[in-house]
Parts: sequence; structure tokens; C-alpha cells
Amino acid sequence: MEEKLIHQENSLLGNTQNYLREFVYGGIDGAVTTFAVVAGAVGANLEPAIIIILGFANLFADGFSMSVGAYLSAKSEKEHYKKHRKIEYWEIETIPDVERKEVEEIYRAKGFEGQLLQDVVDVIVSDKDRWVDEMMKNELEMIPDSKSPLKIGLATLISFILVGFIPLILYVYDYFKEVNFDKFFWTSFFTGLAFAFVGWLKSFVNQTNTFKSILETLILGFVAALVAYYVGDFLEALILNKNS
Repeated sequence: MEEKLIHQENSLLGNTQNYLREFVYGGIDGAVTTFAVVAGAVGANLEPAIIIILGFANLFADGFSMSVGAYLSAKSEKEHYKKHRKIEYWEIETIPDVERKEVEEIYRAKGFEGQLLQDVVDVIVSDKDRWVDEMMKNELEMIPDSKSPLKIGLATLISFILVGFIPLILYVYDYFKEVNFDKFFWTSFFTGLAFAFVGWLKSFVNQTNTFKSILETLILGFVAALVAYYVGDFLEALILNKNS
């Protein structure tokens, strides 16, 4: 019943679920790094304008870097798969007897034997494409990824910027219209909600416990922010003492 429910929930996401993993991890990285920058700047008692500058510099520079890395990684994987697929075509055309024996060994290990084994092997090797597919999957354990490297990069970039902008919202708003409440407290609160949301999405991607996924994401984000805050505070004290 639980597996059926998960399947139904995932089907509601439609085609977007193909890139949900990239959106989740891009969002996590965006929120963590930007919130850490804000926390470090607050710990160093920097002016709000400086926080905005540092935050946006991180948001776009790191977002672009991460999306390019995701794109190149996905593109490299596709090229790696294509290279080995070409090698398999060459092998079945050049040394078909050896490749046939490899198919036999694969299916013998699965429990096939005798005439049934030979019949199965005959069917597989009767079509080159099917033969290569078999070798790629069961010999090399390589499965093609249908996702577009460009869309992977875009999903990563969009999520990084969207979720990563959340820790900066109140500081941007304060720049245009001054507020009297504790900006860092409420920034932490809203960023925590963002972490919880992304953690919830991560539970769908990894098929793990929702509460555990949310808790892990929250801990990751706030530990990074805590470290950044105290590093900023320490450096401020060190630099001010040196200059005084």
C-alpha cells in the first residue's frame, strides 16, 4: 500500500520528477552556501549592504559554477556510455564467438542451462542492437541516462538561485524599506522552512523517511551557518584587535 502511494505521488509530479534530484541538491547547496555567507557576515558585524553584495556574488557565482559542473558531469557520462557502446559493437563484429560465450556465462549465472540457455543466447545474438544492449547492461553494468545535460544544468541553476535567494530576501527588503525587527532571526526562520521543504523533496528523490530527510537537511544547513557565524565573529575580533 505504501509503495503504491509513493508511486501515485511521484506520478503527480509528471515529467518534472526526472530533474527533481538536480533541483533538490541545487536548492540544498544554494540555501546552505548563501545562508552561511549571511551568517558569517552577521557574525563579523558587516553592514547590510555588504551582506547583500557578498550574498549575491555567492549566489550567482556558485550557482553558475555548480550548474556548469552538473552539465559537464552529465555530458561526460553520456559520452562515456557512447564510447563503451561503440566498443561493444566492434567486439561483436570482430570477435563474435568470444562475445557469445560472455552472454552464455551471464545467463548461466542466472540459472539457465542446456537447450534453454542456447535458445536464449540465440535470440539475443540474432540482433546486434539487442546484443549490445545486453552487454552494456549485464556485462558493463551501464544504463543510459535519458536526461538532457542542458536541462540538468538549468534545473541546478534555477533551484540554486531560487532557494539560495531566501536568506537574502529580508536584507534586500530592508535596503529599500528599513525594518525594525531582527533580520537575522527571521532570515534563519525562513531559511529553516526552505531547508525543511527541500528536505521533504529529498525524501521523494531518495525514497527515504520524510522526517529523517528534513532533519538531516536542517542540521546540515544550520551547522554550516553556525560555523560561518563564529568564523566571521572570530575574524572580526582578530582584525579589529590587530588594527587597534
